[in-house]
Amino acid sequence: MTESNGRRRYGVFGGTFNPIHLGHLRAAEEVRQALALEKILFIPSRIPPHKNQDPSDPIAPPKLRLDWVERAIAAHAHFQIDRIEIDREGPSFLVDTLAAIRDRDPEGTLPVFIVGEDAFAEMGDWRNPEKLFALADFAIMTRPPGQTSHLEKCSPDIVKANFVFEESGQRARNKEAGTRIDLVPITALDISSSQIRRLCREECSIRFLVPESIRAEIESGGGYEKAQVAAR
Repeated sequence: MTESNGRRRYGVFGGTFNPIHLGHLRAAEEVRQALALEKILFIPSRIPPHKNQDPSDPIAPPKLRLDWVERAIAAHAHFQIDRIEIDREGPSFLVDTLAAIRDRDPEGTLPVFIVGEDAFAEMGDWRNPEKLFALADFAIMTRPPGQTSHLEKCSPDIVKANFVFEESGQRARNKEAGTRIDLVPITALDISSSQIRRLCREECSIRFLVPESIRAEIESGGGYEKAQVAAR
C-alpha cells in the first residue's frame, strides 16, 4: 500500500486547526502507518471557505494557528508544516492547494489528502470536485461507533460516478485519472476543537487534550475567551 500507480506517497492533512489537538495528531499517525506514507504535511487554512465566522466562537488568527501546529508537530520526524494556504490570499480552496502542490513536483511523490468521512460525504459540493479527486489520492478516516464498513456508503455522488469500488469496500479507483481512495479505520478519540474552545471560554483546563507545548498559550492567549476576536 506504499505506492499508487508506481509512485511513492505522502499525506496532506489540511484544516483550520482551531486549535490543533491530540486527536489530530493521533489520526495523522494512524493514517501514516496504515498507508505507509513517507511523511504528513500539515496545512493550516488561512480562511476556511466552508466555515462561517461566528463572533461568539472565533477562529484564531492564521499565524497563531500556524505557530501552534509547528510547535505541536516539532518532535515528530515524519510530520512537517506547509505554509501554502497561510501565505496565499483569499479563501483556502482545496482544489487550488492540491493543484499548487502537484505543480511543485509533477512527477514526484503523490499527495494523499486525509479527511474525515463526514467532510468527505460533502465534498461533491466543494469547488471543482471532479478535478479535486483527480489531483490526489484520498484517505477517508472512519471511527467507531457506527464505523463505516464500505467506502461507497459515505461517498458523494461524483465519486460514485467516477470511481470503481473494490468488492471489499475499502478502496476505489478513479476510472480516468487512476487516483485512489482508501477507507482507513482509526481510533475513536472524543476530542474536538470546539470542545477545547468551549473549555477555554469556561476557564477550564485543556490539559491532555492538546500538546503540552502549546496548552498554556491556548488557554491564556488563544483569544477563545473573547467573543470580539475574529480571524484576520
